[in-house]
Amino acid sequence: MNSRQTTLSPARSNLALATLFLGMFVLGSGELLVVGVLDRIAADFHVTIPETGTLVTVYALGLAIGGPILTALTIRMEKKAVLCGAVALFIVCNLVAALTHFYILFLVLRFLIGALQGLFIAGAFMAAVAVVPVERIGKAIGIVISGVAMAGALGVPLGTLVGQTLGWRGSFMAIVAGAVVVLIGTAALIPTVPPAEAGVAHQARYAFAPKVLALLFLNFIVFSAIFATLTYLVPFLQDVTGVTGAMLSVFLLAYGAATAAGSFGGGRFADRNAGRTLTIGSVGIAACLLVLYLVGSVAWLVAVALLALGLCFYSMVPSLQVRVIALAGPGGQLAQSLPVSAANIGIAFGAFCGGVAIDGHGAPATVITGLIFAVVTIPVAWGTGLLKPPADARSPHETSTPVPQGADTS
Repeated sequence: MNSRQTTLSPARSNLALATLFLGMFVLGSGELLVVGVLDRIAADFHVTIPETGTLVTVYALGLAIGGPILTALTIRMEKKAVLCGAVALFIVCNLVAALTHFYILFLVLRFLIGALQGLFIAGAFMAAVAVVPVERIGKAIGIVISGVAMAGALGVPLGTLVGQTLGWRGSFMAIVAGAVVVLIGTAALIPTVPPAEAGVAHQARYAFAPKVLALLFLNFIVFSAIFATLTYLVPFLQDVTGVTGAMLSVFLLAYGAATAAGSFGGGRFADRNAGRTLTIGSVGIAACLLVLYLVGSVAWLVAVALLALGLCFYSMVPSLQVRVIALAGPGGQLAQSLPVSAANIGIAFGAFCGGVAIDGHGAPATVITGLIFAVVTIPVAWGTGLLKPPADARSPHETSTPVPQGADTS
């Protein structure tokens, strides 16, 4: 067994994964709850809604830029301590954000909170990989990722409900309370995870190798395809499908539930053959977007297309993570922070392109934009599936994260 792994009983391993799932859910909800209370934040700070939207942008920048930087700075630290430290600082920053009346400070705090979430995500993947056998790495990553999917499905509606009832500051305090539970669970249930023995420079040589960058590009283009459409799904449902009122929430919750289910199943697929999963998932996303465009006026078919889209999309996410770890080899610990950066850049780019499309040609154009990106992912996914990890990825003398059997290492 690789030295990066920690021997645990199945029960302890499951408790550790459940703690990491909860952490991803709470921190993910903290990222997304702002969307549901933008109007209240704007009124409280006496700024416009577009200005308040900057909170989403700076958080994404914190995740995409700050997360990898903090991961690099803590690469030689024991990972349980890193996780506890990230959650503790997350609590402090959210507490200050809930109490401040200075908008500039609030913006800075959102960037820092995003960076801390990025650090937690990388540490969570390292811990998840360490507490399971090699053949279950994909499943473990799928469980951790499903916390983010569940945050998207439930975190925003719950955060919005709390925000409307107790005010936006009350919703932030709810996140603080959840994070305290995560901190206690992390301290009690996550085992010691040894740090990387190699420094940042050594790991970066592998983490930023061309084959890893190719996988990160695939990650970027997949998220661009989804969010070119998803960002403007409500206008599409209203204008094309004719869905309004409470039914909008039903459609969105159905999509969110499908993403959660996809992440669980996707972990098993990643263990079997991550490269093949990415190719099949890419074809599935393109097919779902095509169907969504063609049957957009038929509500029940739109619902089916959205369910299938959520399943296909999040069934790919564990494989994207597994393949990056595998292709980075000895740089796997540093590389684990990079997919979330590529994803956030893809979200921003996809949302921008979808915005241009809807301004010029209406809501259906957002689906076509996403479909174009999705078609591009198919050959990219197929091509990256042919890539092999570095020859020394499985050397017992290296500091790599264990390569899962489904990561196409043959």
